[in-house]
Amino acid sequence: MERDAGPFDPPRAITRLREARPVSPMVFPDGHEGWLVTGYDAVRKVMADTRFSSRQDIGVLHVPWEIPGMPVFTEPPPQPPGMFIAMDPPDHTRLRRRLTGAFTVRRMKQLEAHVAEIVEHRLDAMARLTPPVDLVTEFAVPVPLLVICELLGVPYADRQEFQARSARFLVKDLPLEEKTAVHGALHSYLAELVTRTRTAPGENILSDLACQEDLTIDELTGIAFLLLLAGHETTANMLGLGTFALLEDPEQAEELRARPELVPDAVEELLRSLSVVDILLRYATEDIELGGETISRGSSVVVSVLAANRDPGRFEDPDALDIRRRARGHLSFGHGVHQCLGQQLARIEMRAGFEGLLHRFPTLALAVPADAVRLKTDMNIYGVHELPVTWDQ
Repeated sequence: MERDAGPFDPPRAITRLREARPVSPMVFPDGHEGWLVTGYDAVRKVMADTRFSSRQDIGVLHVPWEIPGMPVFTEPPPQPPGMFIAMDPPDHTRLRRRLTGAFTVRRMKQLEAHVAEIVEHRLDAMARLTPPVDLVTEFAVPVPLLVICELLGVPYADRQEFQARSARFLVKDLPLEEKTAVHGALHSYLAELVTRTRTAPGENILSDLACQEDLTIDELTGIAFLLLLAGHETTANMLGLGTFALLEDPEQAEELRARPELVPDAVEELLRSLSVVDILLRYATEDIELGGETISRGSSVVVSVLAANRDPGRFEDPDALDIRRRARGHLSFGHGVHQCLGQQLARIEMRAGFEGLLHRFPTLALAVPADAVRLKTDMNIYGVHELPVTWDQ
């Protein structure tokens, strides 16, 4: 949805809806009625209730106005193998369980030193440049991309081509023909990588999965696609947009420099406040009572994570960014069976990224006026296209 109240704020229309009716009827492009859920409690219930299906092959896919550039299908699209984010139990459970061992809190904690090393290398490279530089190109994108490519065994030389294609795939209004072509190119690349990995496995998550012979090549390719896309795009956008937010609030940025022990809470607050993945789509598989409304079987249900994370019924003074806030309970990583599998890795990357950046560049500042920063209102994941920054050398 377009954010019309400022670069870090929810749309005014959706805020008014949340205040008036947290579970609201809405009209879709084809004229049928569905539901928009904006209240924290109701959004959390939708995420937790598996009667709200994540599948896109159980009925016609209806897309509401202002939902990022997705096509309106006249018949159910095929269910992509391996893309467990678009599946329900038990299919979702079968595939997700294969990855839980790879993303345990303990295993992610073991990666902290390596992630910090990657962050330092990128900061070293950035410090050698003459400002102004684009923080997105030099730091926000490379850090999570390098981490996830190493975890999955994607060759270092291929990372830029993959990143360019994945970014193109997330453009809202990309014509269906081009989106299909970009997806096909990514799928072909990953299918070849999976096939090579199954023949000659290494020390990475994809190799661990490829050794499980009951997973098909198509399933492995879908899993790799999901992990690569989700594993760097969301964190990259949080690093870019989060830095923008901190530079626009220099007092809080300075406090973070002086008190690095606040960084974990600051990361949670930035996740809550910015909510770069705003919109989720579900389908009611039976009649369900929600927030005093009856959601009839077959209804399309859109939830706004951003509106829920800014609900004053859950968070005091929710529109204020407060790095001291205990923002636990935010929904930026989802809730229920689809809660983000890589959330601990994302936290590690953001903690190392923000702390390292603020410490290394104490005079970091925007190199352009704030209203000149290009926002990703044209993308499925919110953020900044570029963030020109400067510092005293």
